[in-house]
Amino acid sequence: MGSGAGFPGLVVSILKGAPVVLAESDSRKCAFLREARRVTSAPASVREGRLEDMNEPDGFAVILARALAPVGKLLELATPLLRSGGICVFLKGERVEDELTDARTSWRMDVERFPSAADPRGVVLEIRNVERV
Repeated sequence: MGSGAGFPGLVVSILKGAPVVLAESDSRKCAFLREARRVTSAPASVREGRLEDMNEPDGFAVILARALAPVGKLLELATPLLRSGGICVFLKGERVEDELTDARTSWRMDVERFPSAADPRGVVLEIRNVERV
């Protein structure tokens, strides 16, 4: 969600050879993502538009986001697109605990935290079993 310069979705596609869908509303960023996909031969597709307008009939097994919104808003955007049993992976910064506290007022979820390899203040959240309260 909100692929921007391709982190982390395009990187996952390049490194793992995994097909990913990169969602981005900014047409300039989409042009960059399409060129990066072409140059790297990454098995990715780029969808230009707002997340709220996306349609994926079977849902996605994994939804990734970095630097897009607080956890609660990310869950609001992700859950309509998430397949049953799917997971959300959110790269978050030093305010992660505040964001999780706020999100838990509206959401039930199982959260696992992993340290960020890129930023000692950052954390990678793996969120499963998401339900609106």
